Amino acid sequence: MEIMKLIPAGKDYIWGGTRLRDEFGKKCGLTPLAETWECSVHPDGPSIVAEGAFAGRTLSEVLKVHPEYLGTKVGEKKELPILVKFIDAKEDLSIQVHPDDEYARLHEGQNGKTELWYVMDAARDAGLIYGFAHPVTAEILEKAIAEGTLDKHLQKVKVKKGDVYYVPAGTVHGIGAGTLIAEIQESSNVTYRVFDYNRLDQYGNPRPLHFEKAVDVMDRSVAPDIRQKSRLVHYYPGCSRELICRCQYFEVEKVRVRKEFSFSVREESFQVLLCMDGNGILSDMFDRSVDFAKGECLFIPADIGRCSLIGNAELLKVRC
Repeated sequence: MEIMKLIPAGKDYIWGGTRLRDEFGKKCGLTPLAETWECSVHPDGPSIVAEGAFAGRTLSEVLKVHPEYLGTKVGEKKELPILVKFIDAKEDLSIQVHPDDEYARLHEGQNGKTELWYVMDAARDAGLIYGFAHPVTAEILEKAIAEGTLDKHLQKVKVKKGDVYYVPAGTVHGIGAGTLIAEIQESSNVTYRVFDYNRLDQYGNPRPLHFEKAVDVMDRSVAPDIRQKSRLVHYYPGCSRELICRCQYFEVEKVRVRKEFSFSVREESFQVLLCMDGNGILSDMFDRSVDFAKGECLFIPADIGRCSLIGNAELLKVRC
């Protein structure tokens, strides 16, 4: 049992940019580089172990041999239930929606997709779309898409660095141009596009829409108030911790380390560390250590015990 540094899978979606390569050191030849799937067992983009006893193997392969690394809370399927990624939106993403677990498993053979966004950086005028400004019907939406007036029905939100958005399945949404995001989500790759700004793919064809399925799964009521609220930060010698999300699928803390940060990884769940800035060294109770830097991701097996992080870094810490 050892802490595993991961090599991500890259995605070259047409709306992406180059920041993940330029600023986060991603060694990926894709252009654009829209997303990196940092901790993933999904077959559309599995992570690979970078070093140590399992170097060169996919995280999925390791966890099939060692399902105990996931912890006791995962359930009978013994599969990693989350996917952790970076997103560089140079242009607007499509307006889209994800199904819940019941619909996705019935129609797609995958999990649904509830997700969390942490805004790592945002252009001055950056924003996102989150739900509807008023109740709508399928007929209203179909007409608005045909006429190019969908925008007037959507709730638009300005974003800034440090904002957090919880996006449950069924919420119509769209990440806006100029945002750099860390996303924690269910392990799924099911997206239903509602509108894509009439863009063409690399072959000159319109990207497909999925209107009927989108209408089936979307919440068409008024979107909730998602203005940023004060969050409680706990300060300790050498670090601070801030719980930014707890839901049925995952728990996410933002951790700032200035000197040292110690925590326990118990038998209930694995943990994932995603470094958004800085660098450090993570050691376990047997003095085995892994160094990490901005843009890197570590998978920590369940029940590994006490861990100590020394460095100067800003991270997201994820568990189930």
